[in-house]
Amino acid sequence: MTDILVITGLSGAGRSQAADDLEDLGWFVVDNLPVVLVDKVVELSGESGGAIDQLCLVVGNVRQQTSVLASLESLRKAGHRVRLMFLEASTRELVSRYEATRRKHPFVEEGLGLEALIERERTILEEVRAAADLVIDTTGLNVHQLKSKLVELFGPTSSQDVLQVTVTSFGFKYGLPLDVDMVLDVRFLPNPHWDERLRPMTGVDEPVREYVMSQPATTEFLQRTLSLLELVLPAYVQEGRSYFTLAIGCTGGRHRSVVLAESVAAGMRNLGYAPRVTHRDMATN
Repeated sequence: MTDILVITGLSGAGRSQAADDLEDLGWFVVDNLPVVLVDKVVELSGESGGAIDQLCLVVGNVRQQTSVLASLESLRKAGHRVRLMFLEASTRELVSRYEATRRKHPFVEEGLGLEALIERERTILEEVRAAADLVIDTTGLNVHQLKSKLVELFGPTSSQDVLQVTVTSFGFKYGLPLDVDMVLDVRFLPNPHWDERLRPMTGVDEPVREYVMSQPATTEFLQRTLSLLELVLPAYVQEGRSYFTLAIGCTGGRHRSVVLAESVAAGMRNLGYAPRVTHRDMATN
């Protein structure tokens, strides 16, 4: 059985944005799908070895939306869980969005202006709206608020699963990493590089780890960093962010930053996150 979500609604109400958000949540999304292909797409998803268990179908124009209801009924009879979501917004809000983007309304009826076209589309889609399991009015929602609502409705049971977290170590001498959200500098800690025994090793070796973790400032730094992350990560989720990357740097990226990246990642796991850990410069001579 496949969990199928069909997105319909007024043009400009946020169907494409909702599709992007659901894709971030792990749904397999097919956008602007002709109704005649609905059964075939569902059939193919069932033949993929069970890899596609959450399928989102975004139905486009008015004609396609008014034809989709019969297909949904046949899918339900076949044993699939099918939900129909309808997105709408006030006419004034939709007019404002079209004026801001300068895009043409996809529904065309000769002699009608933009506001009349929106009202005409609304009337034609009344049957689809009435059949919807869920109606979302996006009038007062920005993109982050819409995503937050979809996470609440269709996301994982734990909000932490929504945010993909990466912790990376690096060396300042090789430059700052690109596309990170937060950078922490641990060059204030004593450098194992000056210990000839530890110099050839890296932060994944136990002697280096013991050296770094034995420093008085390390424990407090780690505690305060985790307290900061405990505060900001839920806020990232609330703002609709899908990714967060924390970069921890020392001079060469081989010792202190590696130890702290691993330790911070372990602490984040205790907070319920599942961080990916990378060490950009650890293998650099």
